[in-house]
Amino acid sequence: MLGTMTVPVLNASQAAEWDARARTAFAIPSRVLMEAAGRAVATVAARRFPDALRAGVLVAAGHGNNGGDGWVAARALRALGVPVWAVELDHARSPDCEANRALALGDGVRSVGPGGEWPIAGLYMDALLGTGASGAPRDALGDLAARVAGVPGPIVSVDGPTGLDLTTGEAHGPVRADLTVTFGGARRGHLLQREWCGAVVVVDIGFPPALPEWPALFTDDDARRLLPPFRADMHKGNRGHVVVVGGAEGMAGAALHAASAAFATGTGLVKIAAPPATVQAAQGMLPDALTVTTALGPDVEPDLAEALAWADAVILGPGLGRGATRTAFVRAVMDLVTVPAVIDADALHTGRDAFGAGAAPRICTPHPGEFQSAFPDLAPLLAEDRFAAAVSASAPRVSVLLKGVPTVIASPERALRVVATGNPALATGGSGDLLSGFIAGFLARGLDPHDAAGLGAYTLGRAAELASGRLTVRATRPADVLAAAPELWRHLAAPPEIAPPVLLELPAPALV
Repeated sequence: MLGTMTVPVLNASQAAEWDARARTAFAIPSRVLMEAAGRAVATVAARRFPDALRAGVLVAAGHGNNGGDGWVAARALRALGVPVWAVELDHARSPDCEANRALALGDGVRSVGPGGEWPIAGLYMDALLGTGASGAPRDALGDLAARVAGVPGPIVSVDGPTGLDLTTGEAHGPVRADLTVTFGGARRGHLLQREWCGAVVVVDIGFPPALPEWPALFTDDDARRLLPPFRADMHKGNRGHVVVVGGAEGMAGAALHAASAAFATGTGLVKIAAPPATVQAAQGMLPDALTVTTALGPDVEPDLAEALAWADAVILGPGLGRGATRTAFVRAVMDLVTVPAVIDADALHTGRDAFGAGAAPRICTPHPGEFQSAFPDLAPLLAEDRFAAAVSASAPRVSVLLKGVPTVIASPERALRVVATGNPALATGGSGDLLSGFIAGFLARGLDPHDAAGLGAYTLGRAAELASGRLTVRATRPADVLAAAPELWRHLAAPPEIAPPVLLELPAPALV
């Protein structure tokens, strides 16, 4: 397998630190980075919008280094014979921006005024503000950005759409991009506000390796590296054992979804521990699964205790139900479990004293509402910064997978992992149960909790993308997501596509 490069997820200060380290510790001149950045933007824009280029490109260039990237892209496109115009404000420019402006104008890029008549181009480029910008664009820059936002053709934003805070994700507007090209890694704002960015393409411009403590995006390459392989001599006894505990009356589907997802990862044996009605449903609808009957509390019956001892991974929570009996049951189960456990859904509402009992490693998988119930003291931090909230909730033996856009995974002594796959097809009951099953299946095959959580969330998101691509977001159900898993495994078995300078592409969110 080819070596893989980490794609970090950066805030503004980390991006500035990376740029400074490239120039100082690695002696890469800033003009070299700018040249690589601008040419990469031109390359990606030409690949994505080849027909639009024939009608020309209008570049809105700011006065900082983001504007310099735009001037380089303008010059690169003009060298290919594309008609290129540039619009700018009368403002003192950074030295590199000034130098590349002079080169572009000397090479035939034509200048137009911000308030005059603009040519009708086929493609428009927003190179007004970079990663470090915050707040709404103001005064003349705000007026220019508003005019860019109203152009009749597709918009390519350099680094990020003007008006989007790439650290906090606060979207002030006015620019919505059809394509965003950024450098070396994703920015937090790209992932928090996907609809403002369109497709996001991360390109290589020659930065040194990212710092290992920075958050990293989970990519196809990570999935290929972590997906547990098979051997020719394997049998059901050594492909992992998963126990799903839940499925109270009226909620059998949650346990069945989790068990089905565990099977889809390649798990050898899955056992559902549930009340009699759910056991009966499982025997009729999922005959592949083994079953054990439990009243779900307050105590752990001998048959359930035997099943927990048999397991390589446990899922606790899908369709469990709530109340004092369930809280006592969760504590009793966790006191017995010695293998990694996925704590999901109703089990999260029992509180840290219950699901935190015992010595087993565990992965908590809350959505924001469940997070506030499981970690009430962190609710204010969640509203402010989901990355920091996930880190604060993690603890020794406790990994936290905070579901959402994006999904954030925090484990003690591990760098944050960020998963940006998926779309609104997952905003439906049952998706979280599939996630639990995927994670537990990978745990049962020996992945550590941090990696199993990342691969599980990635799998759920990519399968949803594949399913909704055929069925539409509106019509996709959890069963359709599960049915797309084989297509994902085939995709990961194929050699990766190599298309420099592109490191990673996130498609625009599917909304149909």
